[in-house]
Amino acid sequence: MKKLKIQHEFFIGIDSDGCVFDTMEIKHKECFIPNIIKHWNLQAVSKYARDAAEFVNLYSKWRGINRFPALVMSFDLLREWDEVKKRGRSIPEVPELRKFIDSGRPLSNSSFKEYIEEVGTNDELKTALEWSNAVNQTVDDMVYGMPPFPYVRESLEKMNGTADMMVVSATPTDALEKEWSENEIDNQVRLIAGQEMGPKKQHLQLAATGKYKPEHILMIGDAPGDMNAAKANNALFYPIMPGNEDASWQRFYDEASDRFIRGEYAGSYEENLIQEFLDILPDTPPWKR
Repeated sequence: MKKLKIQHEFFIGIDSDGCVFDTMEIKHKECFIPNIIKHWNLQAVSKYARDAAEFVNLYSKWRGINRFPALVMSFDLLREWDEVKKRGRSIPEVPELRKFIDSGRPLSNSSFKEYIEEVGTNDELKTALEWSNAVNQTVDDMVYGMPPFPYVRESLEKMNGTADMMVVSATPTDALEKEWSENEIDNQVRLIAGQEMGPKKQHLQLAATGKYKPEHILMIGDAPGDMNAAKANNALFYPIMPGNEDASWQRFYDEASDRFIRGEYAGSYEENLIQEFLDILPDTPPWKR
C-alpha cells in the first residue's frame, strides 16, 4: 500500500461488505451466527445469541467491526441480559481471545494462528480459531452470485479516470477478490486490501495520507468504523446508509462525486450526511430501551 503510486489527483477508499455488496445480512445471519451458536454451545440461548450478534454486527454503531471484537461484544451483551441469566447458560468470557485482540496484531485468521503458535493453545483459543475458520468456509460455500448495489458500477466507472480507488475492508482478502472479480469490477480499483493487511485506518494511512491533499481523500463506507478510519486520517467520508443503499449510491453518482471533485464536499454537506448516517445506528440494544 505504501508503494502505491499516484496516478490521479484524488483518492477514494471503498469498503466492500454492506457497502458495495448486499452481503452483510446473509453473511451474518446465515454464516457467522449459526457458527457462533454451534461452536460456542449456545443452543440453549440461541434466540438471544442471534439477537445480540445481529445488533452488534448489523444494527448498531458497531456495525462492520472485525469478527473477533464483535464476538466478544456479543458475549458481553448476552452475559448481562436478564432472560439469558434465567436460563442458567454460562456465556464465555474469552479472556485469552481478548488478549489477542489487544495484542496489536492484524485481526485475521493467519495472524491468530501465528499468535496461538507463539503463546500456546488452549480450549478457548482452539474454539475461536475453529469458529473463524468455519465462518470462512460457510461464506465460501454460501455467498456467491451477489451483484453490487445499483449505481456502484456506474460510480466506479465515472471516477476511474479521476481518482485512484482502492478497496479498504476488514473482510478476508480471498473473499474480497472473489466477489470483486466475479462481478468484473476488480479492474476499477488499484488494490484490494483485506483484514490481513491491517485495520482500515492503516490502509488509508499507508495508501493515501501524505500523498494526496486531505480534501482529496474520500472514504466510502456503511459503518462508523469506516468513518472513524477516514477521520483518523483527516479524510472525508461518504456514508452508504444501511437500509437505503440504492439511494445512497445514486446520490453519490448524481451529486456527491461531483461535489468531491469540485472541492464542495467538505463542510455542511458532509456534516449533514454524517448526521443522517449516525441517526440510523443506535448504541443501545432494543431489549435495554
